[in-house]
Amino acid sequence: MAAFAAVVESGSFVRAAERLGTSTSTLSRQIAELEQHLGVRLLNRTTRRLSLTEGGQAFYERAVQVLADLEEAEALASSSTAAPRGTLRLTCSHAMGVQRVAPAIASFGARYPEVRFEVSVSDRIVDLVEEGFDLAIRIGQVGSDQLVARRLGTMRLLACASPAYLKARGTPRVPADLAAHAVMTYAYSPNPRVWRLVDRTGRQEEVRVGGPLHSNSGDLAVAAAIAGLGIVFEPDFIVAPALAAGLLVRVLPEYESAPGDIWAVYPSRRHLSAKVRLFVDHIAQQFAVPVAGKPGSRTAR
Repeated sequence: MAAFAAVVESGSFVRAAERLGTSTSTLSRQIAELEQHLGVRLLNRTTRRLSLTEGGQAFYERAVQVLADLEEAEALASSSTAAPRGTLRLTCSHAMGVQRVAPAIASFGARYPEVRFEVSVSDRIVDLVEEGFDLAIRIGQVGSDQLVARRLGTMRLLACASPAYLKARGTPRVPADLAAHAVMTYAYSPNPRVWRLVDRTGRQEEVRVGGPLHSNSGDLAVAAAIAGLGIVFEPDFIVAPALAAGLLVRVLPEYESAPGDIWAVYPSRRHLSAKVRLFVDHIAQQFAVPVAGKPGSRTAR
């Protein structure tokens, strides 16, 4: 595996052999044995260049992570102060990535420069084990009971609209008024066309809603609301910038959703890698610091 990674990174058998202190014939034999063991061709070889096959690319991405984890394990066995290294594959929603994950990666990277991140942005529930992710930051549903989850904080959904929309269509005074308005719904909600609003006494009201836009992107819905299309019910950290700028205003400000938990989720492993453990600790500390200008946000307690 190390020989294969060296060939890929060096771009040739000659340079890889020099790097590893071996002969090109030995290296070529090792790669051939690896391909035979896997039952798949990893490299396309021509007289001028080497290129990865599709299977080779997938194997290389996992191989470098395994090698980094092995190096980290060896270092940890000999020194309790060894720095984490290798690639951390993470998935989160777009808004969570922009608002929380990106700043956490930047500050973590300044402290641990040998950790590399691969981030996949998706609002769907990604299968961490099947798709090879180390970590997910999720709101609400954790997913499989085979996963380990650490609570980072909470958020609430806020109903918002643009001043222009409210001027043209009027302002809802009670939750039931929403039924007569253009309301944008979110595809990944458990029941997208039913909003559950909680007042300051804890009393919950349900209202059936509908309108011109049904989307799997909270950011898209917020952008449409800013443009005057209708009313959205989105997490506080998504709508906060638009509220602060006056592009959106709260609708029914005495109501919001019940709190939703924000989780760091990772596959259940007996030996959690140092880079994942340290990054989860790091982002938990980030969530513990209130972010100015985010109405309704709650941090982990």
